[in-house]
Amino acid sequence: MDLNFDTKLATNYHSESQIIRVLSEAWVKDHGYCPNCSVKPLAEFANNRPVADFYCANCNEQYELKSKKAKLSNVINDGAYDSMMQRINSEDNPSFFFLTYSAHQGDSAQYSVNNFLIIPKHFFKSDMIVKRKPLSPKAKRAGWIGCNIDLRQVPELGKVFLVKNQQVIPRDTVTQRFQQTLFLRGQTQRARGWTLDVWQCIDKLGANFSLNQVYTFAGELQLKYPDNHHIHDKIRQQLQILRDKGIIEFLGGGNYHKLN
Repeated sequence: MDLNFDTKLATNYHSESQIIRVLSEAWVKDHGYCPNCSVKPLAEFANNRPVADFYCANCNEQYELKSKKAKLSNVINDGAYDSMMQRINSEDNPSFFFLTYSAHQGDSAQYSVNNFLIIPKHFFKSDMIVKRKPLSPKAKRAGWIGCNIDLRQVPELGKVFLVKNQQVIPRDTVTQRFQQTLFLRGQTQRARGWTLDVWQCIDKLGANFSLNQVYTFAGELQLKYPDNHHIHDKIRQQLQILRDKGIIEFLGGGNYHKLN
């Protein structure tokens, strides 16, 4: 996999944002593949489609591409807040590709991919989308409200790298990791929220952890689910789900181990 952008494709563009859009989309078209079924290449949707950029003609997975210069950060700038909320709550919401790149200046600018990862759509929750302040009355789009995507809300297993720190990840590893979490799509939105919230809690613990350690997050979970009066029961239920799906294993005596 060549990690360099083909800069010849952007010779007729002058805006930096347009250049990156053209180069990054072309790179994904040439080198990307479907993390779900491993088919290559991905097909492109028509330009200016509001929902997604690419799709897999084999399994119909949809993908939207977000590109950013330099390091992968915990918070990603996105577009309109209302549009984003509609997308993640719709039946055909896309998964998101995140691509970070470096720019090298010389006789002509050169760009290379640093990281390329996918966050499957079943990891997106409403509280990941952070509303920004409306633009000021003096702005060209006065009152417009954008949003940020908070990647800190995603369990580590939900960040599936195809390229990490300029190292290409084997395709079968990518597909295995993507498919390992597909069970989340079979849950209702509320049930999935519980699983992801407890999963996020255990991500903050070590490779080995205890039930009592997870119970320390009960207050935090109670704030998210004020109508639930059986938080400890719910925690045990979610740990059993994660155990049954091969995310963690039960060691006995209230102790667990992360398998990934």
